[in-house]
Amino acid sequence: MEFFSAEFFSALLAILVIDLVLAGDNAIVIGLAARRLPKEQQKKVIIWGTVGAILIRIFATLIVVWLLNIPGLLLVGGLLLIWIAYKLLVEEKNHDHIKAEEGLWAAIRTIVIADAVMGLDNVLAVAGAAHGSFLLVVLGLLISVPVVVWGSTLIIGWIERFPSLIYVGSGVIAWTAAKMIIDEPFIASYFDANPVLKWGFTLILIAGVLLAGRRKKQGKTATNS
Repeated sequence: MEFFSAEFFSALLAILVIDLVLAGDNAIVIGLAARRLPKEQQKKVIIWGTVGAILIRIFATLIVVWLLNIPGLLLVGGLLLIWIAYKLLVEEKNHDHIKAEEGLWAAIRTIVIADAVMGLDNVLAVAGAAHGSFLLVVLGLLISVPVVVWGSTLIIGWIERFPSLIYVGSGVIAWTAAKMIIDEPFIASYFDANPVLKWGFTLILIAGVLLAGRRKKQGKTATNS
């Protein structure tokens, strides 16, 4: 992938959307872990907890980017991303296991560990969107981190006010899944030889995930009401 090409910027934009849509978890984890601390310590927890979480996430993402070069794993990763895109629409997150900590370092440790466990979907999605570029992984995280840290509350408010943003994020993840499957060396030649098949598969996959997620969510709403 050439630097500063249209493909480079489209992949970077996809990474930013994925990071921002999935940033709500980071904000909730930070808030829950730090809520019992004095206000002067909360800022330190937010900064150092986020730094630790992001360093681990960069390391994990770079490992996944490397692993995706192994034949067959692009296909596996794409199939997993389809499930992640669907789950984003229908799953109600439960953060009851995140406890409020009394001490500064205990809160930071909680944030880092919880983010590492909960961020596996984000890692896979970003690695897939990066198309093997380590630079894209680091750039995407460096750009989105300040927004996540200082704008996390705003992001949650936007998602609550405009639920359609979740569909945008899910669509981007589904698009990333389609590209991973299409780029799998075992089957790439079939798609390269037929652009109509390539774009048709991508559009059908995105539409299928969004429609399935919407129907499931509507069904759950009707059951609960």
